[in-house]
Amino acid sequence: MPPTRIIHTPEEITRIRRAAAVTACVRDEIAAMARPGMSTFELDQLAGELINRTGGISAFKNYCGYPGNICISMNDTVIHGIGTPEQIITENDIISIDVGVKIDGALGDTALTFGFKEQTGEVKRLLDGTLDSLMQGIAAAKCGAFVRDISAAVEKAARKHRLAVVRDYVGHGCGIKLHEPPEVPNYTGWGKGPRLEPGMVLCIEPMLNLGTDSVKLDRKDNWTVRTRDGAWSAHFEHMILITENEPEILTWQKTM
Repeated sequence: MPPTRIIHTPEEITRIRRAAAVTACVRDEIAAMARPGMSTFELDQLAGELINRTGGISAFKNYCGYPGNICISMNDTVIHGIGTPEQIITENDIISIDVGVKIDGALGDTALTFGFKEQTGEVKRLLDGTLDSLMQGIAAAKCGAFVRDISAAVEKAARKHRLAVVRDYVGHGCGIKLHEPPEVPNYTGWGKGPRLEPGMVLCIEPMLNLGTDSVKLDRKDNWTVRTRDGAWSAHFEHMILITENEPEILTWQKTM
């Protein structure tokens, strides 16, 4: 039977910590350098250059055929958006960047959603609520708890902010491979999942919508996932290490 969770060795955790830190740094650099007037393809190429400077490689490029260096998802795109020359960023947009770096046989994976002006109203509720859901999920990721406890905390925060939880895509284990067991859903109703033990590394990544939870896959590229009703979506992701005490955030964001 396949494993239900991965417990990483101390040597692996050392490499995973470095990969996560490198990925967080690249993510923050991309966010700082993004500008209205750029195309999303230009932003993707910039991301590729920044990743290459680390000595690592993109964990996403060519993964199951994905063509980009990072995932760039604007406005009503939930995840897996692909940078294109035709898509021009404006000051009114919000952008989710999902960044993965492979270095020294380990991986980092992290995401951030941001805009270019002070956000108000519904967009502010979306961004603040999704970030709060992430942090509540992390707070619940304590040794001895279950994966479901993370899911319940994310879902409770999403409901508090009146945001819809995307159910088709979930968080996951990570570290030596990009996707390791267990899955980490952002909603409950599926069972308890594995008990959290020291050495587990998880990606917690709420994807929340202003409208309904329904999404659709772009059949032209078979990657881009958008909200079915056209409402805007946000995505935040941290990698965490389960310890004997509080969870350790491996991709802490200076920009947050």
